[in-house]
Amino acid sequence: MALRRYQKPEPKKHGKHWTIIVTEDYLHDGQPKRRQKRVRLAPLDTHWRKVLRLRDEYVKPLNQGMLAWGSATDFNTFVQQTYIPLEMPLLAKTTQQRYRGVLDKYLLPRFGTCLLRDLTPAVLQQYFSVGMTAANPTLGWESKDKIRDVLASVLKRAVRKYALLEKNPMEAIQLPPDKIGKRTKMPYLTPEQFDQLVSMMCEPYATMVYVAIYTGLRISELVALRWQDLGPDSISIERRYCRGDWSQPKSRASNATIAVDRHVIERIHRLKQLTVDVKAGRGAVRHYRVVKPDGPNPELIFQSVKDGKPMRDNNVLTRHLKPAARKLGLDFANWRCLRTSRATWLVTAGANIKDAQGLMRHSQIQTTLDVYAQQVPESQRRAIELTSKMATERIANAREATRLAANGYLN
Repeated sequence: MALRRYQKPEPKKHGKHWTIIVTEDYLHDGQPKRRQKRVRLAPLDTHWRKVLRLRDEYVKPLNQGMLAWGSATDFNTFVQQTYIPLEMPLLAKTTQQRYRGVLDKYLLPRFGTCLLRDLTPAVLQQYFSVGMTAANPTLGWESKDKIRDVLASVLKRAVRKYALLEKNPMEAIQLPPDKIGKRTKMPYLTPEQFDQLVSMMCEPYATMVYVAIYTGLRISELVALRWQDLGPDSISIERRYCRGDWSQPKSRASNATIAVDRHVIERIHRLKQLTVDVKAGRGAVRHYRVVKPDGPNPELIFQSVKDGKPMRDNNVLTRHLKPAARKLGLDFANWRCLRTSRATWLVTAGANIKDAQGLMRHSQIQTTLDVYAQQVPESQRRAIELTSKMATERIANAREATRLAANGYLN
């Protein structure tokens, strides 16, 4: 599309107002279009000089390139005609479902009729600081954070990919602090609890938990592991699977090869030799090979026991992991807990924080520090004991020196 010419339209009388006609660009079906628009400046009784000043203020951003083409597109049009059909298919199916829910319930009702250029930092900050809470008093902090993420994703595409805006107005937007405070402690398993949990589970699910806690893999990455991803002492994470959807790992940092203890690799290969028994009704028992080289997905390490298809994370969680954890009084145990436990073990063992970040495959080190680095009660007690011991010894030494000085034993 050719560049617009410099605009300085002459104000004209139209009805009861002074108006100008300007040329504006907009987006339709992902393609730039151009149209003319009549803009009201002021009532007819307004002084001519003020009318000209209002005209100049309106066209100045257009002429100086402060507003990118298409910034007059309303939020609903961009979302419905561009973001949803062109950008959303690039996301995982579960992410698409969450994003559609947030857009339909929160963002489109509030910003649907707003022009993209009208979504300024001030307007957005007012929404996240006051408006969102007023409209939804019971909305939790995590839900507010997800709404912010979705809106930031939409506007980021409008800036970077379609050049509808010069800058993403969401970059500096902050959420009000959570009234109950930030949860600083996340549940994790101790090595002793982990050993009991694995011993109570049957195969191949016990090995899944074993691999998850010794590698920190997300469950979607775990069920997508292939035999070709294994090395003598490493695992490569190249894809993930979640409830029917195959996709790339969560981030560029997640797509990596990590070092793994040899006993983990050995336990995985042991699956090839295992056969499990499954009750078939009326007392009958069927025998299934854990790894099915002639099944529909022979390249997968973890296959469903009966038909060899990819595992469903929720089925394994509710039928095997959760029941075993409840018997041990570990109701908090889930797939996220296993990943948290891995990071906590690294910190407890004194691993360098950069090494922990690499092994956990976090894009930012702050995630490792804030989210996964748990405060371990045992280490706190040791720190308290060492501090008390140091203070007690120094106080005792000082008192002894004072006593000796008072008795004339010191010069």
